Formats: sequence, C-alpha cells, structure tokens
Amino acid sequence: MREWLVEGGRCCSLFLHRLVLVASCCSLLAWVVSRSCLVSRVSCLVRERERERERERELHIFISLVGAVWSLEHLFVVVCEREIEVEEMEDDALDRDARIKLSIGTKQYGNADGLFNDPLGLVFDHHRGLLLVADCSNDRVQVFSCDGDDGFSFVSKFGEHGDQPGQFQYPIGIAIDHDHDRILIVDCFNHRVQAWSLSEQSFLSCIGHQGSGDLEFFNPRGIAIDKHHRRIIIVDTDNHRLVFLSSIDLSFLLEIGGVQGSRPGEFNCPSEIAIDDDRHRIIIADSDNHRVQVLSSIDGSFLFEFDSRGDQPGQFNYPIGVCIANQGRIIVADHNNRRLQSFTHEGHHISSFDCGKEPLAVAFDEHRGLIAFTADHRVHVIGANQWLADTFTWRPDLHRYAPSSIKQAILTMTMIRSVVDECSAMSMIPNELLFEIFSFL
Repeated sequence: MREWLVEGGRCCSLFLHRLVLVASCCSLLAWVVSRSCLVSRVSCLVRERERERERERELHIFISLVGAVWSLEHLFVVVCEREIEVEEMEDDALDRDARIKLSIGTKQYGNADGLFNDPLGLVFDHHRGLLLVADCSNDRVQVFSCDGDDGFSFVSKFGEHGDQPGQFQYPIGIAIDHDHDRILIVDCFNHRVQAWSLSEQSFLSCIGHQGSGDLEFFNPRGIAIDKHHRRIIIVDTDNHRLVFLSSIDLSFLLEIGGVQGSRPGEFNCPSEIAIDDDRHRIIIADSDNHRVQVLSSIDGSFLFEFDSRGDQPGQFNYPIGVCIANQGRIIVADHNNRRLQSFTHEGHHISSFDCGKEPLAVAFDEHRGLIAFTADHRVHVIGANQWLADTFTWRPDLHRYAPSSIKQAILTMTMIRSVVDECSAMSMIPNELLFEIFSFL
C-alpha cells in the first residue's frame, strides 16, 4: 500500500512537473509568438514611418521645385516688366522730345492704314507734298500728305505680298524720278527693281532677278537718282557693289565694287546711298565696314571716307541709312548706336540726335526743312531747324511749299503793313524776314 502511494506520488509529481514544463513551453511559445507579432508590428511601423518619411521627402522636393519654378517665373516676370519699363521709358523720352514735330504709326507693328511693320525706306516728293514709306514686312508702300499743319495724313497705299509683277517681298529702297513721272522701288527678296507711275501709283515695269550679272541682283537695298548724269544707282548689297543703270531705258551701264572688302572703293554689305548733286558726289553707307564712303559721281573714283567703329561722336556701329540735307550736310542713321549723326560735306562731325530705338532710314525735305527717320515701327519727323540749324531757309522759289499757317501769317502781316504809315517799323520788315520769323512758330 505504501509503495503504491509512493509510486502514485511520483507519478503525480512527474505529471505536475510535465504540466509545469508544458505550461512553461506554452508561455514561452506565447511570448515568442507575441514577440514575433510585436516585431512584425514594429517592422510595419518602421516601414510605414519610412514610407511617411519618403513621402515627406518627396513632398519637400516637390515644394522646393514649385518654389524654384515660382521664383524663376517671378524673376522672368520682373525681368520682362523691367525690359518693358525700360522700353517704354526710352520711347516716352523720344515722345517727349520737343524737337519731334510728329510721329506716324504706333510702337507695335500693324497692317492697317497708317501703321507699319519694319518701315525701311523713306522719300519725300517735294513737288506734291508727299512722304512715301516702304513698309517692308507688310510688302507695300504707303503714301502720306505733309501739306497740313496738324501732321501727316494717310493718302494711299500700293503693293502686296508675292513675286509677280506689281507684288513685293520686302521692299526697301525707294526713289522718285520726276523727269519720268515714276517711283522706283527696290524689291529686296525678289532681287529686282520695280517702276510705278508717280501720278497714278500703278505698276509699270520691273527689271532684274537673282544673280551677279549685269542686270542681276542679290538682296539689293538702296537706290538713288543721279539727275546730272541721268543714271540710277542701285546698292546691290550681297554682291557688295553699286550698279549703274540708264534712267532713260533702265539699261545696264557699269558697276563699282563687286568684291567684298574694306579697302577704299570696296564694300561689305552696303545698305543705302545718297547723291550730293551740288558737289557731284555719291555717299554710301558701307554697313558691315562701319563707315561712310564718298565717291565721285562723275567717274566713280574714291574721294574719302569716315570709318571709325565705336559709340563716340563721329564713330559708327552699323550705319544703315544716309541722306543729304542742305549745305551738303550728311545725315547718317547709326543703327546700333541708336542715333542720327550729322556731318559736314567734308565728313566732320556736327551733332548727334538720340533716337531711343535703332533708326532704320532717314530722309530730308529740303522745301520744308524736315528730317524724317524710322524706328520701332514708326516714322518720326524732326521739325525745321529743331536739331540742325538752318535746315529751313527762306527762298522765293520754295515759298509755295510753306505750311498754310506761315502763309496766312505773312499774308496778314503784309495786309497790316499796307495800311500803316510808311515810316512805321512794321513797313520796314521785309517778307523774307517775316517768313523766317514765322517758320519757327
């Protein structure tokens, strides 16, 4: 019996021991499982946190990029606004210049009547009181009346885009041949010269095509009429030469240049030409040589040049336009220096006129003393004697070209003088002096 109890106690002890062991194992297993779950949860949390951090980094990068783009856009807007402000300030300065008598067109290009897109050619018709403008990128010529006191009024236009007779591709040079009642227009990209009726503004004929032969041209630009020798001179720009035609039948006469160079009598993309009839001279804007050359209109021989490149008075940076004022003064459109420059007939610098924008062409009206130039899709007219002294002087043969206000003033003074005492100061003032006085009003 005792042995049985002892044996039973051992069994119970062993069972309890095993039960404790099993419980311990279960506890250990439960701990391991819970630990694994904890580790798994921690790993999930860590991965989630890493993902959150990655999203935060991506969001930070995105915000930084947005900020950079906004900063660049803001900077771009500021720069553009600054450029617009500078541009407007420059144009406004020109608009406020009291020497400017009037301006035609707007700062923005347009194709309506009276608006321009790159006006590159100007000529005054002294006989009819007209100003003709080669409206290049609009492929047409516009005509304005300059007889009125309040400004220039639009009269007509002619030409359209194309390569057929009577059509243009970038008309530039323009000249008036009164002896043959015609307008001569350099049709640049069609490599030819067109003749139009001056009185009827209708197409007459055209000559030339692309090449380097006698009646061939390569992007010609300027044109002038040598009345004394009955010749038409064309600036054949990309052939680096001057071409002389007969003004009677437009037949070829001779050429000067033809080889690109910088020596006297050679040219590098010349752009414009003017004739000094009184001194029998040809004045050429030799653009890419940054100089002006003066040749004899009798035999084409080289006379002299003024050719220092720079921005100081008397220097050039791509001179593109030229005309002759009274007293043989030479006016040059100094394109990249944004100014007009005037010189004596011997090439000595006189004065400069700040244009605010790059001038493209310049012309002189000897009957009214006006200087016209083009810049920024507009034509500006400098009043008589407002920049250069004595651009207008009284001459009986030009009296009929005076503005009506001056005519009326002189007529009134003449009538008053006819009824006052002969010994009065009024009666002693000659008409010439009255005309000179009222020309400044």
